[in-house]
Amino acid sequence: MKNRVLTGDRPTGPMHLGHYVGSLENRVKLQREYDCFFIIADYQFLTDHLKETERTEYYINQVLLDWLSVGLSPEKSTFFIQSMIPEIAELTMYFSMLVTVARLQRNPTVKEEFKSTGLRAMSYGFLGYPVSQAADILIVRPNMVPVGDDNLPHVEQTREIARAFNGTFGEVFPVPEAIIGRVARLPGLDGRKMGTSTGNAIFLNDAPEEVKQKVNMAVTDPGRIRNTDKGHPDICNVYKYHLAFNKAEASNIERSCRHGRIGCVACKEKITQRVNAFLEPIREKRAFFEARPSIIREAIKEGNVRARKESRETINLVRKAMNFDYENLLKGEKIAA
Repeated sequence: MKNRVLTGDRPTGPMHLGHYVGSLENRVKLQREYDCFFIIADYQFLTDHLKETERTEYYINQVLLDWLSVGLSPEKSTFFIQSMIPEIAELTMYFSMLVTVARLQRNPTVKEEFKSTGLRAMSYGFLGYPVSQAADILIVRPNMVPVGDDNLPHVEQTREIARAFNGTFGEVFPVPEAIIGRVARLPGLDGRKMGTSTGNAIFLNDAPEEVKQKVNMAVTDPGRIRNTDKGHPDICNVYKYHLAFNKAEASNIERSCRHGRIGCVACKEKITQRVNAFLEPIREKRAFFEARPSIIREAIKEGNVRARKESRETINLVRKAMNFDYENLLKGEKIAA
């Protein structure tokens, strides 16, 4: 059997270049060699978008379009929606008994994400997000989880839960390894973490003029006043985009910047051209799939069926290991004390 991979996304809006270099690019490669499951985590959308549920279906469709446009294939991989696999909720309940509140409160990603939401109080569901995510991952018993570096604490929590379950009830789950993309984290155009709602991201569906406008507003080296001033590429957000999307010219741009031979405007023009060249085939594929909604419908219907089959197998193993299958009771046989 092929090694199995699971990863996915929350349907909170359009996907951006940070998603691509952090995970999507890796997924396209992995689906050629591994049995890949890609989850749309709509329950997790509720943690900080509880009053926006009327948008969930639209966002799910946008995620699917983004996946297809970058090259994820339902013929090679399994696409499924979290809330349509009821076994995930059951597994979340079992896992919640294996994790202390104190451990969840120490998770740095939970803390960081809560600060960024602007919420006044943390809900039980928000605090338990890593437990739910562990169930999302382990429900299909994968060996690997491709993530951005900001999600490494969640994967480590999943590994802990897998080990705790196996140690308590017997070997059921593999302990999955995290896989980081070629660029661990691409910063937003303003230097902060890139986000769908922070106004600092280039989205995969941005038009060429939108890309140009966004790059022109990007923060560069604050110490450079004139084009001839010596720059510091290591602190320049735009240079990080050159490293990700203009690797062939990146070293020359770095030297020119350090010696004051290229200005920020020219540097931005170059990366705008490279990013638009990268996005053009993605835009074309997206238009193709937007005009053919039946492809998306069949991809998610078939994916949900396969994910449900695998999930039932997992839950059967879990219930048997936990003595929660009640075989003797259901057969009417004598039950030992």
